[in-house]
Amino acid sequence: MPVLHNQILFEHPLNERTRTLLRISHLFEQFEFQLAGSSQWQSRAALQALLDISSILARADIKKDMLKQLEQQQKSLTSISSNPKVDQVRLHQVLDDIANMIDRLYSSGRQLGGALRKNDFLKSISQRGPIPGGSYEFDLPQFHYWLNLPHTERVMQLDDWRHEISTVQETTELLLGLLRSSSVFQQQTALKGLYQQNLDAKREVQLIQVKVDAASLLYAEISGSKHRFTIRFLESNQGEHPGQSEQDVPFQLKTCAI
Repeated sequence: MPVLHNQILFEHPLNERTRTLLRISHLFEQFEFQLAGSSQWQSRAALQALLDISSILARADIKKDMLKQLEQQQKSLTSISSNPKVDQVRLHQVLDDIANMIDRLYSSGRQLGGALRKNDFLKSISQRGPIPGGSYEFDLPQFHYWLNLPHTERVMQLDDWRHEISTVQETTELLLGLLRSSSVFQQQTALKGLYQQNLDAKREVQLIQVKVDAASLLYAEISGSKHRFTIRFLESNQGEHPGQSEQDVPFQLKTCAI
């Protein structure tokens, strides 16, 4: 939920595939941020992000879903290649990127992230993770030893483990980039904090984006399905039950579909 030029961006997926991509992207962002830090706590957090990604990838259909989305997008973009209004240089670059990702996914192992889940060291940390305080040094002395290695060695090891799933990271960002750029923001108003919209059955909207002024002290609660969605703007009363705004709320809306 980034803040952009005094606006807060809220995103909401309308299907499970997009929800999974957003979670994977979120975890990779955490990994990249923590990787740059030199403290043991940041190395812990970076490693936990990788373990969380590996856990998501244990689902057998992730690779299949990614390939399906890439091939659908490849077909869609190829169909508009004869349109003279299309930026041909950009279009061919995107098609090349998609073809490259498809080849890399097909040539990867049966299960994405399988090498990480088979690593005994990582497996031991993952097994202790659900236990409160389960990663303390007396439970995981090898982990304690690893955390006390020089920062440069920890970073090299973390980057090696990330390399095992780099195709996942690049495919996720490619798909989300295409999805997010598939539409433009439109100015809308939520009457007394409520906005509802029916969706065109011929256009499969997968992601809702909402931008609202940070100064409004409101946040967007979004719910929906492939048929319609609802946005409620709530007052952020910390420590109290949030209430829907009674004012008309101007905001920007984007419905994304590929």
